[in-house]
Amino acid sequence: MAWTKQVLRVNLTAGTCVAEPLNMDWAKDYLGQRGLATKYLVNEIDPKVDPLADGNKLIFVTGPLTGTMAATGGRYSVVTKGPLTNAIACSNSGGFFGAELKFAGWDMVIFEGTSPKPVYLLINDGTAELVDAAHLWGKTVWETEEVIKKQHQDPQIRVASIGRAGENKVLFAGIVNDLHRAAGRSGVGAVMGSKNLKAVAVRGTLTSAYQIANPEAFFTAVDAGKKVLAGNGVTGVGLPTYGTQVLMNVINELGALPTRNHKDTQFESANSIGGEAMHEKRETDGKANLVTNGACFGCTIACGRISRMDPGHFSVKDKPQYHGASGGLEYEAAWALGAANGVKDLEALTYANFLCNEDGYDPISFGATVGAAMELYELGILTEAEVGLKLTWGSAEALVTLAEWTAKGEGFGVAIGQGSKRLCAKYGRPELSMSVKGQEFPAYDGRALQGMGLAYATSNRGACHLRGYMVSPEVLGIPVKMEPQATEGKPAMLKAFQDLTAVVDSSGLCLFTTFAWGLQDIQPQIQAACEGDWSDDRLLLIGERIWNMEREFNLAAGITGKDDTLPPRLLNEPANSGPQKGAVARLDIMMPEYYQVRGWSADGVPTDATRTRLGL
Repeated sequence: MAWTKQVLRVNLTAGTCVAEPLNMDWAKDYLGQRGLATKYLVNEIDPKVDPLADGNKLIFVTGPLTGTMAATGGRYSVVTKGPLTNAIACSNSGGFFGAELKFAGWDMVIFEGTSPKPVYLLINDGTAELVDAAHLWGKTVWETEEVIKKQHQDPQIRVASIGRAGENKVLFAGIVNDLHRAAGRSGVGAVMGSKNLKAVAVRGTLTSAYQIANPEAFFTAVDAGKKVLAGNGVTGVGLPTYGTQVLMNVINELGALPTRNHKDTQFESANSIGGEAMHEKRETDGKANLVTNGACFGCTIACGRISRMDPGHFSVKDKPQYHGASGGLEYEAAWALGAANGVKDLEALTYANFLCNEDGYDPISFGATVGAAMELYELGILTEAEVGLKLTWGSAEALVTLAEWTAKGEGFGVAIGQGSKRLCAKYGRPELSMSVKGQEFPAYDGRALQGMGLAYATSNRGACHLRGYMVSPEVLGIPVKMEPQATEGKPAMLKAFQDLTAVVDSSGLCLFTTFAWGLQDIQPQIQAACEGDWSDDRLLLIGERIWNMEREFNLAAGITGKDDTLPPRLLNEPANSGPQKGAVARLDIMMPEYYQVRGWSADGVPTDATRTRLGL
């Protein structure tokens, strides 16, 4: 079986670490990772609990393919109730931490209660203990990982930790592993900080921690899948060469790049902050922003970016620790730190992104919140005296200063750290928060791409591109080409994407494989790895079950169909330039059909028939 069948339950209040068997009945119904951990969470907490209170739980979880030779089989997730949204939160990360946790013999670690003092969890194969972390509190992620490795004299320990943002309960704080891979969205790091849990350090050497059900069939399926990835234009060429930044100019030319807090749909300086700009100096003076690409455990795509900064740039000229190479810009971060604020300084964006990695907070929510603050400043609602600096569109100095303040919990950075929904509400302009359910939009305009607008509005964890990536059909033509402004067929396509995404997120694989893979490539790998029958129909039913389970948790938490909407700007203010000029988001057409194909009532509640069919 591809599961270790072991769960580690850590009671932070009591200071205990206890092993228990994995609920295999649930594993058969929810597969692993996102689905299985969410099943545990919804059965163990009150949906109305304050996310930062003692009663919330935090779950680190792997999938059945995590730690296997499957391409990209290195993923893990962190599941909790999110403080940014008060909704279900599942944040997915790559790197090497997830595989190490599996090698140590654990499918899942459940944290409950709150430690009376800062601690970190140390796992060494089948043993676990809580260790005093007083000397780590106040340190960055980068410092924390270095200290833990030196303290235990083992450079191969894998560490997932929070920085000062998580300690200060920045509502979009993440959990960073392997220095620059992150469970980055929805505030999972703030929950970790609220529990006085600084880090999880893992060393795994148990080669027989789990067994593949049918090794020969698994090797065959994995090999076939890798060939598909290598032969695909996106996963074999585009992502390895430019990373996700390959999208910057494509989306901008389409007129779908939200700019200056979604006031505009194109950024005149997109060329300055895209993937090509990160490359451009490499062949002339060897000082390109991009040093190389990087890969997570088992990954054959290698979309990660490793970048360096110009030592003479104003951001870092007096900070030599930022002169070396580290995790570089990816598309969503480059957009949020750049176009969302009108900033075209690539070096400033790189520095701000370094800070997000180093102190553990989400660059998407941070950048989008700065964009909202800049509009409030433009309108005269925020003043220089109140903010502590001039907050004008395009100001790289303002961006990097706010990034520093947010990391440290200083000055106006405290307000930024609460996210755009709370910031805009505080100043009487809630409509200026470009968010859904409290979570800020990623880098696609919901007016220009109708399917993405619907995906944002219906996402269970707030605005998210990774819960139903309708950019694939609307821009890339995967699996079929759908025109950006078409509404016909989008609800059914989105449902299919959402259900399949839930399966991929629960398997231990990276979602980026689905640029090339369909279920016909994924199913044979799961079938061979896991004992039993894992047909296409069963997997899609599992994905649908997971989506509906998350929906029911949110409903019980007080989030209703009324929250399945977009800001007034996207519904009422037409896109102002580019090929999609004049468009608004047409939720009025698509939402009723979406509820119908989901088997929900007119107000967005799963019907009894749907609940019975899914076994909820």
